Amino acid sequence: MTDSLSSYLHPDYAEIVVVRHGQTIWNAERKVQGHLDVELNEVGRDQARAVADKLSRGPKISAIYSSDLQRAFETAQIIASKCGVLEVVKDFDLRERHKGDLQGLSHLEIAKTNPISYKAMMSKNEEQEIPGGGESIAQLLERCKSALLRIGKKYKGVRVVVVSHGASIEILYKWACVNGYEGKIHNASISVFHLCDDDKLNLKVWADVSHLTQN
Repeated sequence: MTDSLSSYLHPDYAEIVVVRHGQTIWNAERKVQGHLDVELNEVGRDQARAVADKLSRGPKISAIYSSDLQRAFETAQIIASKCGVLEVVKDFDLRERHKGDLQGLSHLEIAKTNPISYKAMMSKNEEQEIPGGGESIAQLLERCKSALLRIGKKYKGVRVVVVSHGASIEILYKWACVNGYEGKIHNASISVFHLCDDDKLNLKVWADVSHLTQN
């Protein structure tokens, strides 16, 4: 897909630029974060600055929304500072999927020590919750969809940035494209969606990381 950070927007849709937060030390250590509040590491801050630089060279951003978890909120603040947006609006509904008993464990530990929870997390059954208060895919979709609909209806005809998390961005792909998702959602990747009047979500750019490889 081509870069859709173009200057023309139709009044019938909102352009929502969705950014995954920068790297944390738990990302680097392959630990499950879920709703646990882990801050960016220095690599993550550099990644956030690269996103901010790319977005600052595009058309005007009318608002920035973020998950209230600090790894997302700090990423959003860095973008806001560079792009001249005065305030980042925190939205709980943009949080990562709650991973229940698996939160705080490394991927190496999970299959050995929590096989039931691991099976639940990997299940294709959209109603399957993760033991320990974890969300199902259906619950995650309902939560993230409600957030985007609120934002999209408020900012129709303009461009907004949303900073969120891997599983939450994956679920937006599922909403837009129905069948799963393609490719890895890297830290500080940029995806672009158009949210239309009929609540249809159209994918324009998926998980772009070109700004992270530029010298």
